[in-house]
Amino acid sequence: MAEPFLIGENMTGGYGAVDILHSCTIAVEKGQIAVIVGPNGAGKSTAMKAVFGMLNLRGGAVKLQGEDITKLTPQARVRKGMGFVPQTHNIFTTMTVEENLEMGAFIRTDDIADTMAQVYDLFPILKQKRYQAAGELSGGQRQQVAVGRALMTRPKVLMLDEPTAGVSPIVMDELFDRIIEVARTGISILMVEQNARQALDIADKGYVLVQGANRFTDTGQALLADPEVRRSFLGG
Repeated sequence: MAEPFLIGENMTGGYGAVDILHSCTIAVEKGQIAVIVGPNGAGKSTAMKAVFGMLNLRGGAVKLQGEDITKLTPQARVRKGMGFVPQTHNIFTTMTVEENLEMGAFIRTDDIADTMAQVYDLFPILKQKRYQAAGELSGGQRQQVAVGRALMTRPKVLMLDEPTAGVSPIVMDELFDRIIEVARTGISILMVEQNARQALDIADKGYVLVQGANRFTDTGQALLADPEVRRSFLGG
């Protein structure tokens, strides 16, 4: 069987001497959406950071398109085609929307105009507000700037850490619609999300973590239909 497009396999590690992840495996196929859910403190964001190289692993490996990238820095992983949007502090508030997007293209030496146009097509409100300071935008619009900035590197994989944290249900639905659109262009999406039910609804693959280990892994729809998952993690 072919290896997944991106996989963090049997990842064990943490910050300092304490392991937070215990043989945790997370993978996503090309153009698909994989979602990591679970209770608070389950190691969801830690698992994503491990895949992006922000955590030293004591065990396991990370592979992108079959290449072992376990030892690469996050910066090197960006050059390999990984984009990461952290949950907080993910935009330059004093810069305009357009300047934020330009900053996203820092590794590129070619013309970025086409990519900028694609981001504005995806997020029309950003085009409208492109000369406005990003710090003046609403929470949902800031998240669009953060995602747009990550897309400026033309990533093969886009990693989102709680993209809908603190936004209204309407804005959450809109963000998820945009995320689906990004995946349709062939970009793989790996996402950590507190809104588990809504996230699994759009997920091709879902991972339920508990205490840094895999508890359930299946398609998003299968996990939503699983009585134990519903009872334990989705509120019935």
